[in-house]
Parts: sequence; structure tokens; C-alpha cells
Amino acid sequence: MRAIEERLAARLAQLRADRGWSLDDLADRSGVSRSTLSRVERGEISPTASLLGKLCTAYERPMSRLLTEVEAEGPQLVRAPEQTVWTDDDSGFTRRSVSPPHPAFRAEVVEGTLRPGADIRYDAPSVPGLEQHVWVLAGSVEVTADGATHPLGQGDCLRFRLWGPTRFRCPGPAAARYLLVLVMP
Repeated sequence: MRAIEERLAARLAQLRADRGWSLDDLADRSGVSRSTLSRVERGEISPTASLLGKLCTAYERPMSRLLTEVEAEGPQLVRAPEQTVWTDDDSGFTRRSVSPPHPAFRAEVVEGTLRPGADIRYDAPSVPGLEQHVWVLAGSVEVTADGATHPLGQGDCLRFRLWGPTRFRCPGPAAARYLLVLVMP
């Protein structure tokens, strides 16, 4: 297991312990089975983007914040080869933390890549009112927010606040690469 996955498993277990929740409590709050939660916290399986989205909703934090929390306190500058990359092979999603990690700042920049056909759905916002800017660098992506689907091509930028379910889908034929700017409310 890679070091980031080990730290992620430990952080998820710590978040649950900090709240005094049992695995059953977290299963009720997240809609994820108790056995899956247990395996994720023990590092036996790597969580998918969808599963992390459900856990982030239960813990009321954006996924980018959760992943930043498993990184060491960083410097002001993070060179490209040192940026944390997380991949969900099942869904076809790769996420690069572009911004130097720091929990005190409200904004973050994330690079996302979706392979053709990738379709990621988040049932609820991790942080209601979280502001997002999606700027497509290559390919195309469909973003559904607030019940409206927005087809985005290279150079297009969509801004919205998260209040309900969202979906990121790459219709292909090429992979979609985009920057996501997250601003805490």
C-alpha cells in the first residue's frame, strides 16, 4: 500500500473516533456498509471517489480538504513532481493537489483527469455552499450541478456553489483534464 493510502486510512479512522461514532453510526450517516468502512479504515481496500464523497459528506469537509489533511504541512511552493496524486482506477479519476497544502487557507486548486466514459456522482455536497470553479484544460466534461447539466469544452469555465448532488462525466473520445478551484464558504 502506498504511503498516502495508509495515511488516508488512518485519517478516516481518526475522524470517526474524534466524533465518538461507531462504524454503525458512520454507516448510517454515509450510506456505506459497516464492513466496507472497516476495510477502508484498516487499509485493506482503497476507497473510490464516490465512497470518499459519501464520507466527506458525513464529515462535512470537501474531498480536497480530507486529502490535504493526510499530507504533511507543506511549504509555500510545491513543485509538480512533489504534488500529491491520488487515482481511483475503478472510476477513471485522477486527482492532483496543485495548491501547497495548508488547512488555514480557504481556497485550493486541484487538477482532475477523467478517462473517456468516466462518470463520478456525489450524492450530496461535502460542505454545503462550497464554491467551485471548473476550468477545462483539455477534452470535454459534463458537469451536473443544481439539476442542470453543463457540457464544457477546452477553455470553458463553470462557477457554482454546491447545494445538492453533482456529477462529473467525460463523454470522450479523449480524456478530460480540468482545474478545479475550491473556495470554502
